[in-house]
Amino acid sequence: MNNNKKDNVFESSLDKKFEFDESVATVFDDMLSRSVPFYDEVQKLIISFILQNQKDGKRVLDLGSSTARFLIDLHLAMSSNMHLKGLDNSEAMLKQAKAKCKAYGADIELILADLITYNFDTQDFITSNYTLQFIRPIERANLVKKIYDSLQQDGYFIFSEKVVFEEKKIDKTMIDIYYNFKKAQGYSVYEISNKREALENVLVPYTIKENIKLCMDAGFDDVTTIFQWANFVTFVAQKK
Repeated sequence: MNNNKKDNVFESSLDKKFEFDESVATVFDDMLSRSVPFYDEVQKLIISFILQNQKDGKRVLDLGSSTARFLIDLHLAMSSNMHLKGLDNSEAMLKQAKAKCKAYGADIELILADLITYNFDTQDFITSNYTLQFIRPIERANLVKKIYDSLQQDGYFIFSEKVVFEEKKIDKTMIDIYYNFKKAQGYSVYEISNKREALENVLVPYTIKENIKLCMDAGFDDVTTIFQWANFVTFVAQKK
């Protein structure tokens, strides 16, 4: 379920930092598939995890739901009557999401919201696909605590993040491998450089240990990784 519009946002220099505006929203599905290694497979993995625990009445909240690609795929795959909800602070993304939900006949609640100030209601699953990394570090711990408090007992927080490595040589090697991946997806060196500059101080990644500690400090009983490719990792945190 990919958007047919090709991502060419960074073919020319930008005079601003990266933001999820109209120019990004219209090509976002293509950007994800070409910029995030194994993005589609990871989404299928998360959906499979949720489906193993699905039941009528269960609630799923997606943080930073963007074009609702993940929620629509979940909607199409589920066999029980679960309530799906997405939050995003970009009007351009929500515009794309609502149009797609209408096209697929998907009953998904989509809300324009700031994750920091919005009051979450009770959920069974909360997902976050490469969203925490865009939350200011000073606010990240409070957000994860709010996620924990909003989950039912035996609820799950499933999130994917771009990470950094403590060992500098390994970190540089992983970055180089990732840039080679992007080149193989058709991005030019110029585009890669422009995007990196635009994301500086906007996307702030943590190490794997820091992400796990973030969850444990919030109260989660168990945190594990279920997927990793170089510097892209998917975590599951359980509230027992």
